[in-house]
Amino acid sequence: MLTVSSFRDPGGRCFTWGHRVLRTVNPAVLAEIEPFLATPTAAQLVATQQLISTRQLSAGDLAELRQTTGFEEFVPEDGMGAVFEHERVEFPSYPYEWPPEMLYAAGMLTLDLAQACLGDRYSLKDATPYNVLFRGSKPVFIDMLSFERRAPGDPIWKPNAQFCRTFLLPLLAYKYWGIRPADVFAKHRDGLETNDLYRFCGPVRKFLPPFLTQVSLPTWLSRKDGGRSIYRDRVLQNHEQARFILESLFNRLRRSLQRVEPKPGRRTVWSDYKDSCSYTEANFAAKEEFVSTALAEFKPGRVLDIGCNTGHFSCLAARAGAKVVAIDSDLGCVGALWRQARDQNRNVLPLVVDMCRPSAGEGWRNRECASFLERATGNFDTVFMLAVLHHLLVTERIPLNEVLDLAAELTTDLLIIEFVSTDDKMFQTIARGREHLHADLTQASFEAACQRRFQIVRSKKLEGAQRQLYLLRKTGRSHS
Repeated sequence: MLTVSSFRDPGGRCFTWGHRVLRTVNPAVLAEIEPFLATPTAAQLVATQQLISTRQLSAGDLAELRQTTGFEEFVPEDGMGAVFEHERVEFPSYPYEWPPEMLYAAGMLTLDLAQACLGDRYSLKDATPYNVLFRGSKPVFIDMLSFERRAPGDPIWKPNAQFCRTFLLPLLAYKYWGIRPADVFAKHRDGLETNDLYRFCGPVRKFLPPFLTQVSLPTWLSRKDGGRSIYRDRVLQNHEQARFILESLFNRLRRSLQRVEPKPGRRTVWSDYKDSCSYTEANFAAKEEFVSTALAEFKPGRVLDIGCNTGHFSCLAARAGAKVVAIDSDLGCVGALWRQARDQNRNVLPLVVDMCRPSAGEGWRNRECASFLERATGNFDTVFMLAVLHHLLVTERIPLNEVLDLAAELTTDLLIIEFVSTDDKMFQTIARGREHLHADLTQASFEAACQRRFQIVRSKKLEGAQRQLYLLRKTGRSHS
């Protein structure tokens, strides 16, 4: 029942209990958190869905929880300050699964909150993307304990360097060297140091903007005093001057972030697949109708689109009322889908995830960030596998039964899958003369394999193509 999701902050712990997200807060910190939640700024941030909704549990709420096995042991009554409950974000995701566009949006949200709470004499003590989750395409700040009282004359934002390491420098690395967020955060939880990028800069680039101010000067200064001068406490007698210095810092960071904002149109391997694929207009329309009919008939609430490409069918499901998680290994496709979902206000969460190598558990004992499969298994009532099966079978050499077994674990009800014959042009292109290795892959053998786990509700052949669409329903599913 219990999953500890954070423990690094000495002020409290965040954990899930059943389907609830709870946070214990120590007495010393409670004196800061309660007044902040009562501020107009906090109310406004919650109302605009920038800050997670939070309520303090009453004595009656806690008494009820203490009746459940194990709760008293994990949250002892003695010495406890308070327990809060957060709104649950349905599908957590992490920076190493985000396209650069989502990292940029999380950075902007962090600056917005840091600047907004100045008026109530609060500050953010952390500036890490791990404090942000996405509800669909919209970022939301989730770490209540990041807010602390600010001395009125304090002109220093101590997380400045952390913000640079975890937002500015990774986006700079992507813009100029194509280093993906996954390549950064899967290896460096706390982002990049300036000297990580300094060694990539040539003798001229070190003196050019933005490298001079964001990479070279911080590297040189850290060599001089280890950066200790940055963290020395300074309090000004003039409180307005201190506020002005902080506002100027946030505006400067905002401009720096805007300079490394990912731009649309960056071409990748599969970014133009929809325009260059072998579907005729009639076949694509037939495919769309097949999926739309299933969505209208079964009205799924949660859809996982595996190999979503630029997300045409993800958005189709979202328009039908589903909450969608869309995954693809192509960074450009996922970034383009995020832009579309944001602009059209679609409930689509696009993630850079390779289904053959899904995100593993990360952090201390691999438990701080759950693996993608742990988060996904049984969390969707419908799974799409459109134009992806042949890539799994041929490129990745995953046996058909393994693919279908995984699909059956992920969905609680429906699977919409596209069968691609060995005679298909794309199949032959990726097989590269090795079609004989898949000689036993026929429509009959495919259907037989499906019927181990699923009932075939209906199928549709795409005319003139070597492809067949299937709507499958899981056998032995729960009707609850």
